[in-house]
Amino acid sequence: MDFGLVLQTDPPASRVISLMKRAERNGFRYGWTFDSAVLWQEPFVIYSQILAQTRRLTVGPMVTNPGTRTWEVTASTFATLNDMYGNRTVCGIGRGDSAMRVAGRRPDTLARVAEAVRVIRALARGEEAEVDGTPLRLPWVRPGAELPVWMAAYGPRALRTAGEVADGFILQLADPYLTAYMVRAVRDAAAAAGRDPSGITVCVAAPAYVTEDDSPGALAHAREQCRWFGGMVGNHVADLVAKYGDRSEAVPRELTDYIKAREGYDYAHHGRSGNPDTAFVPDDVVDRFCLIGPPEAHVEKLNALRELGVDQFAVYAMHDAQERVVDVYGTAVIPAVARTS
Repeated sequence: MDFGLVLQTDPPASRVISLMKRAERNGFRYGWTFDSAVLWQEPFVIYSQILAQTRRLTVGPMVTNPGTRTWEVTASTFATLNDMYGNRTVCGIGRGDSAMRVAGRRPDTLARVAEAVRVIRALARGEEAEVDGTPLRLPWVRPGAELPVWMAAYGPRALRTAGEVADGFILQLADPYLTAYMVRAVRDAAAAAGRDPSGITVCVAAPAYVTEDDSPGALAHAREQCRWFGGMVGNHVADLVAKYGDRSEAVPRELTDYIKAREGYDYAHHGRSGNPDTAFVPDDVVDRFCLIGPPEAHVEKLNALRELGVDQFAVYAMHDAQERVVDVYGTAVIPAVARTS
């Protein structure tokens, strides 16, 4: 199992770069960031510095979207980084949540996401693709250029789309039941589309908070530091409920039931511990969606996720112990998972 670190690009950028370097030293292979141009600094500028100051780390957005950047610009940006640093980028993509809504736009359609996956991947490889009816190619892209495109998804149509077109599937929660359900849906869709299901990389991304022990006080603090995540996921779940209803067989109740008390969401607190709009998230959802507790609890859950077909766990580190989670994963968690693989 690979490991990634997910950060917001809050200033100063030097801290983001420093944490990514720390992650590489601790055995992490991927460095991810949010991509929301109004809320945070421009990630692609920061990627260039991360790549320059690391040797093996692969970087990319978790996630970008087809609406805030034109597709040829997105492809060109990735291709430029790969030309400079040697195919060390990955494009995570979705419909768009904070990036689109903060700018007054609606998330993109799944049809548009699917087309963007094909176009961005092809252009970044130096292949021809059609953008708004015009055939385009980046003539300076050298042979051997690659760009895997991984799609984030929750709902049945999005899961099907990921299986049909994406190189990887990003699931932003770590609940074993839901992971099994959604990985199966993606792989079934890949098989139905004539693709090799085993060729799709599965990445689970969620907050991880390492405690000294499993005492009630330690776990309570960890939950408060990670409760924001249930609110962030709740934005996507609310969209699913609006589309399918809260008792639809198309969406598991294990995903939808907890948002009944959700009243709204202010993106000014998006992805941050202490978010006041996430008080509705119950403790059991935090426990299911996140990894909290002493190192051995993390190892146990990660091994369970690996058995379900998860290839990478990406640590959301938006809490008060960023350095500690990176270091403890490097000394106690990643080696333990490797020993049991």
